[in-house]
Amino acid sequence: MTTKHIFVTGGVVSSLGKGLTAAAIGWLLERMGLRVSMQKLDPYINVDPGTMSPFQHGEVYVTDDGTEADLDLGHYERFTHALIDRNSNFTTGKIYRSVIQKERRGDYLGSTVQVIPHITDEIKAAIRLGASSQPDVAITEIGGTIGDIESLPFCEAIRQFSLEVGPKDCIFIHLTLLPFLRASGEMKTKPTQQSVGKLREIGIQPDILICRTEKPMTEEMAAKISLFCNVRKEAVIEERDVDFSIYEVPVNLIKAGLHERILERLDLTPRRELDVSDWYELLETVKSPERTIEIAVAGKYVELHDAYKSIYESLHHAGIAHSSKIRLRKVAAEQVASEGAEKLLAGVDGILVPGGFGERGFEGKIATIRYAREQGIPFLGICYGMQAAVVDFARHVCGIEGATTAEYAPDAPHQVINLMEEQKKVSDLGGTMRLGAFDCTLAEGTISRACYGTEQISERHRHRFEFNNDYRDQLTSNGLVVAGVNPKLDLVEIVELPQDQHPWFVGVQFHPEYKTRPQEPHPLFRGFVGAAVARHKERDQGS
Repeated sequence: MTTKHIFVTGGVVSSLGKGLTAAAIGWLLERMGLRVSMQKLDPYINVDPGTMSPFQHGEVYVTDDGTEADLDLGHYERFTHALIDRNSNFTTGKIYRSVIQKERRGDYLGSTVQVIPHITDEIKAAIRLGASSQPDVAITEIGGTIGDIESLPFCEAIRQFSLEVGPKDCIFIHLTLLPFLRASGEMKTKPTQQSVGKLREIGIQPDILICRTEKPMTEEMAAKISLFCNVRKEAVIEERDVDFSIYEVPVNLIKAGLHERILERLDLTPRRELDVSDWYELLETVKSPERTIEIAVAGKYVELHDAYKSIYESLHHAGIAHSSKIRLRKVAAEQVASEGAEKLLAGVDGILVPGGFGERGFEGKIATIRYAREQGIPFLGICYGMQAAVVDFARHVCGIEGATTAEYAPDAPHQVINLMEEQKKVSDLGGTMRLGAFDCTLAEGTISRACYGTEQISERHRHRFEFNNDYRDQLTSNGLVVAGVNPKLDLVEIVELPQDQHPWFVGVQFHPEYKTRPQEPHPLFRGFVGAAVARHKERDQGS
C-alpha cells in the first residue's frame, strides 16, 4: 500500500499542543491496525536542541541512535510504537547545513542555490526519509505557528509535496485556538479564520480543523468556521481542554469523529475494529486513584514544566501502575543549598534528582541526596543526579574531603566524577557526549535487577562525565553497590545502597524517562514509585 501522509500545522498561538495531537492521531491509527511513522520539522536555525537552554526549549529528547531531538518526539514514543530516530526530527539548521554542504561539493552543478527549489527539495527529501520504513501513514508535524517567517519554507515544501503524491495520499490537519473572552462571555472564531487565511495564501487548504477550546463549541460556531474556512462542517473537530490527564485527548478525538474523517479523506481501510476499552480502564485509574503520594523533584530547571517533561510523565505512568496519583513538589536545587533540605523536603514520600549540566544547583542536589539517604526516603537519581549521589557518598560516608566532579572543579584533588581518557582529547562539546543506547549488565541481588527482571538491558544516555573507576574500590568497600556496568567500556551505570541500609536508593547514569509508556511504565520508575507508596502506607499506619 502507498504510504499516506498527514501534515499537522498550528495557528493563532504557539504551545497549542500540536505534538500531543499528532501523537494522539498516531495512537488512533495504530489502534485500527495501521502502521505509522512520526516526524517533527522544526523551524529554528539550531541544528538540534542539544545546546539550547531547557528554559527556552524544554527538555532535549534522545533517541536510541543518539539523536538529540525535540521533546515532542517523547509524545510520539509514549503514544505510538513508531520507529523514532535521526530521521524523525529536522530543523532549519539541519536542512540548510545539508544544502550548503552539497553546494560546496558542487552537487548543484553551478546553479544559484535558492529557497525554491533547493531548500524545499531538501525538506521534501527529509519528509521521505521520515517515512522510509514504509508505514501505512506518515505523520509530520510542522513546528512553529502559521504566519511566522521561519515556517514559510516548510509550508511551501509540504504544499509542493501534496502536489507530487496522489490526491487521496495527503491531507492537512490544522490545529487552531478558539479563545474565550470572559468579559463578553463568548468564544471568538476570527483568529481561526485568519490563521486558515494565512495557510490558504501559501496554497494550503486544510482538510480538517482541530479547534482547541476551554468551552464547548456550539453547532452554530462549527457551521460558521466551516463556512469561512472552507472546511466541511463534520471536519471541524473540537479538542476541549482535558480535566484530568493528557491521556484523555485521544478518546475525546474519537468521540469527535476524527478517525472517521481521516479514514474518509485518505481512503483508508482499517485492519481491525477500533477498541480502546483498555484505555478507558487506564483513565478510570487516573480519575479514581486509591491514594495520592508526593514526590519531590529537586532540579535546576523546575520553573519550566517542559524541562523535565519525560520525568514527570514517567512518574505519572508508574503512579497509574500503583493506582496512585502523583503530587509533584518541584524544588529548586539551589534553594536546598541555601535554605536546607529539611525545610523544603520534609514529608515527601520519595525524592528524585534529575539530570543537568554545570555548577549551578549541584551542591543543592548533593544536600538533597544526603537528606534522602540519611532519612531513608526512597530515592532515584538520574544522570547528574547519580553523579551527585556518588559525590555525596564519597564525601559523607567515605570521608573523602573535597570529593567532587571535574565538570565544574577541573583542578580538584578528588574527582570521583571525571571524563574518560579519550573524551579529554576532544575539544568539540558534542564530541565528548555519550549519546544514545548503551548496554548494561545488572548484578544479581540488586534493586535494579529485581526491577528489570533480567541481566542485560539497554538504556539511553546524554552526558559527558562518568564515574571515576579509580575510586570504585574505595567506594564499594564502604558500602556503595555497583549494580550496573557497561560491559564494553567498564563504565559504572548504576549505583545503589544495600537494602538492609536503605529501603530504595538507586542512581543511574542513563535516562530511563525516555523509555516509558502509560500502559508500560519504566521498571525503575515503577519500582521507585512502589517504594514511595510503601513509605506512604507505613506513615499512614504509624499515624
